[in-house]
Amino acid sequence: MAKPWQINQKQYDQILPKFFDKFPDFDERLKAINFWRLGTPYGIFKSGEEKEPDIDPILRIDTTDCTIHVLTSIAMSTSKTWVGTKKKMVDIHYKINANGIKSPDYSMRWHYTSDRITNNPYTVNITKNIIPLKDLQEVELTLNKKNNGSEFLDLNWTSKNKFSFIPTALINQAVISKLPDVCGVAFIKKSYMKNGILIAHEGFVINNEYLIHASSNQKKTVKENLIEYLNPKEGSKYDGVMFYKITSG
Repeated sequence: MAKPWQINQKQYDQILPKFFDKFPDFDERLKAINFWRLGTPYGIFKSGEEKEPDIDPILRIDTTDCTIHVLTSIAMSTSKTWVGTKKKMVDIHYKINANGIKSPDYSMRWHYTSDRITNNPYTVNITKNIIPLKDLQEVELTLNKKNNGSEFLDLNWTSKNKFSFIPTALINQAVISKLPDVCGVAFIKKSYMKNGILIAHEGFVINNEYLIHASSNQKKTVKENLIEYLNPKEGSKYDGVMFYKITSG
């Protein structure tokens, strides 16, 4: 089967229904689509609203970064056509506006993964279900507000929250075994908090073992052992993780 970055929209409409035929279960289909997307070239900030201030496409499968890999894979797992997947991306990637509708607008995008995990029904935070509450670490953070009081992104929006996460040192196979067969993982970097950011990276955990993610280091979407990725020999670059369940909406 041709890889996603090798096909056009017509071919996409021919290939994607085969995943629904072969994998009628949503979780199994989401896993299969993750494996299909392995090797996708990495490109950061390549998806937008097709209008100013971000004129990049709403949906693209020729390149991806970590968040777009997650969101696009969910959208692909819930629609059989290019047009349907694009509509689903809008539903997943944007908040309801003042008029009660979702439309691709930069100011209404889920810019912060920690905000999305907390409030978006497609990516539901399950971190507190994985280990005893006493073992969680909690931080308080105003999203999008830098230490100097200015906004990190020009959104005219901030949100003060408390976030709980599992410290990196506590992640082992016993913890990973408690996860669903497929779920999301978000990696915490406390040094980013000075800019009003908590999450540095995200991806999928597959079969209680593998991390599938768009890697900036390897310049493509890859599969790695999650524990080895989180705790390399030279020491982890992350302070902890949050896990989230994937839903079909």
